[in-house]
Amino acid sequence: MNNPFPGVPLIESPLFPRLREQMDLTPEEARIATDLHDRGYAVLDFPDPEIDARMERIKAQLGPRYGIDFADPGSDKTAGERRVQDAWKFDDDVRAIAANQVLLDLLTKLYGRAAFPFQTLNFPVGTQQEAHTDAVHFSSMPERFMCGVWLAMEDIAPEAGPVFYIPGSHKWPQLSNAMIARRGYGSALNSAQDPFAAGWRALGEVHGAAEEPFLARKGQALIWTANLLHGGSRQTDPHLTRWSQVTHYYFEDCIWYTPAFSDEALGRLQMREPVSIVDGRKRTNSWLGEELAPVRPRRRGMLGRMARLAGGKAV
Repeated sequence: MNNPFPGVPLIESPLFPRLREQMDLTPEEARIATDLHDRGYAVLDFPDPEIDARMERIKAQLGPRYGIDFADPGSDKTAGERRVQDAWKFDDDVRAIAANQVLLDLLTKLYGRAAFPFQTLNFPVGTQQEAHTDAVHFSSMPERFMCGVWLAMEDIAPEAGPVFYIPGSHKWPQLSNAMIARRGYGSALNSAQDPFAAGWRALGEVHGAAEEPFLARKGQALIWTANLLHGGSRQTDPHLTRWSQVTHYYFEDCIWYTPAFSDEALGRLQMREPVSIVDGRKRTNSWLGEELAPVRPRRRGMLGRMARLAGGKAV
């Protein structure tokens, strides 16, 4: 069959059971695709023969940036900085993990559009975050063309605050400012997740959802879909580390934006201009193959009004 819904990721399509037959998947790829469709996440061994050496080099390179005495087993590992963002810009191993070609090819096959990595986060301990979805931070039009990959850089103990997820929650409504009667464009927030927390909790209660921890082995990776509720469990032993890397991926031929600061119904989007970690080049938003004008800062005051009166031309 032809795919009548090309604006939906293949693994999230309501036609997935039929489409899966046409995706030319290996048995392992079919397992991952089915898990993503049914549960919203999938676990795999990270496909890099050098992954152990890379992870150890990353720990040595980034360790001093956290302000933690990792050599002392009795030190409080949660007392320092909890993350380094976009270390791919200066660490070749972080970049290599994010731009792993085997993983990119897999994501491209599973979603039906070319994948590219645009952000990395490296952690020495857990986040201890409440359940949330990435969709309020990083979204796209068409929606759901975004995913995250979390890599365990050591065996994760239950006391170290493991990642948790709520299986099947990716099929619940994707929350927006319109759903919670909030204006997003131009607003200010300490956390983009805060306005949506009550909605996520209510959905969890109605569905009787239970959080499941991911007690990963070193070198295991977790792929999760854009709308999967996930977070960080409470860390009960502050002496433990929980080294990990998160990479966020977008897909080509989309409009990329931040929903928490957007009002879609009014056409007011806080658009993004992501840089692909693969080649360091900025990607251009597009819609049905047509590239859109680059995002430009909104001008305020008299100059902004004059520009709008002039039809958007520079004045």
